Amino acid sequence: MTTDLATVLYGTRILPVLTVPSAASAPPLAEALAAGGARCAEVAFRTPEAERALKAMTAHGGLTVGAGTVLTAEQAERAVAAGARFVVSPGFDAAVIARCRELAVPVVPGVATATELMRALRAGLDTVKLFPAAPLGGTTMLKALAAPFPQVRFVPTGGIDPALLPDYLSHPAVLAVGGSWMATTGHLERRAYGEIRRLTAEAVERSTR
Repeated sequence: MTTDLATVLYGTRILPVLTVPSAASAPPLAEALAAGGARCAEVAFRTPEAERALKAMTAHGGLTVGAGTVLTAEQAERAVAAGARFVVSPGFDAAVIARCRELAVPVVPGVATATELMRALRAGLDTVKLFPAAPLGGTTMLKALAAPFPQVRFVPTGGIDPALLPDYLSHPAVLAVGGSWMATTGHLERRAYGEIRRLTAEAVERSTR
């Protein structure tokens, strides 16, 4: 397995971030995302069904699926066992990073400050999640952090909507943008898979402009 996130994501720049309350919705969700042009997805480990949902989405075969909101090394182990191809954490945790390295999967820690970013660099990581991106100042914060750390690639996530997407994607330090607007819990509760497909297709189209 590769430990490079860019390789795992196959060049895609849109990362749907999913909170899946029921594993039963995972197969049609995966189908809707793939039909909309998504090539990857992040399943947040914040619901009781997250592990089963990740397994179901991985079984679909049309998406590269990772695990998000991973807070402990034990969660990282469970995520990889369920098929996660990458692991994302909202913050920097040395134990999570160490376990992911042992499991040979890319790990993307969240950072909100230059100090946290320097910790990630000292740990040998050059790809981080800027989180929560919009509350931190959006692209203004992104540019401020990218300037002194030109070797770092960012995956901004948190409070990003379609209107903000082009500004983030236009910055050369941005590897991909994570967002939940393409498939919210409301969409899943309503079984609005057609809407999920449409929103995903619009986001993918914006990312290629």
